[in-house]
Amino acid sequence: MEIINFSESPSLISTYIAEIRDRSIQTDRLRFRENIRRMGQLMGYELSKRLAYKEMDVETPLGIAPSHLLDSQPVVASILRAGLPLHQGVLDSFDRADNTFISAYRKTHADHSFDVEVEYLASPSIQGRTLILCDPMLATGQSMMLCYDALLQKGIPEHTHIVSLIGSAQGVAAVADHMGDRATLWIGAIDEEMNAKSYIVPGLGDAGDLAFGGKDN
Repeated sequence: MEIINFSESPSLISTYIAEIRDRSIQTDRLRFRENIRRMGQLMGYELSKRLAYKEMDVETPLGIAPSHLLDSQPVVASILRAGLPLHQGVLDSFDRADNTFISAYRKTHADHSFDVEVEYLASPSIQGRTLILCDPMLATGQSMMLCYDALLQKGIPEHTHIVSLIGSAQGVAAVADHMGDRATLWIGAIDEEMNAKSYIVPGLGDAGDLAFGGKDN
């Protein structure tokens, strides 16, 4: 799996990553969501350079302009609920794309271990299409792998682009092993550690809670 790590080449994405990590800024939910949306839009733009285009003449008021348009629209998928702001950012770049939503959550056991449960899926066919799968945090990688496998009931995509903000080295390695050359990973930063609860360290905390508020577990 090809991995494009934006932290290796500082840009505006680096600034937004710093802000979503910063606990003094995280308390502003609107800014937190907006930073994620802006990163999604920028990553979507960078990703767009890898897609196929067709040449087409466009008629202007003064003549004909040779142009390049997307050969086909991708399917933008997000893992609920944390993926929603990132999904919107990618959709800002691909405003005519089809959309997929899939749920995944941690089902915690008494011994503090957990399983990832996938329950909800709303998707068009993805057969032979470009799939852009969005999830802000790539911790163990279980959610990403299970959601991708669940999506295969809707067809086999031509190629999958995974868009994530922060991942653990372990999770990135697991997803790379699972996906192989079927996917490209676009990621803002990779952290080396996870804690006992499988949260990325230093990470940023719980992206879903920071974007939308806490939940009753």
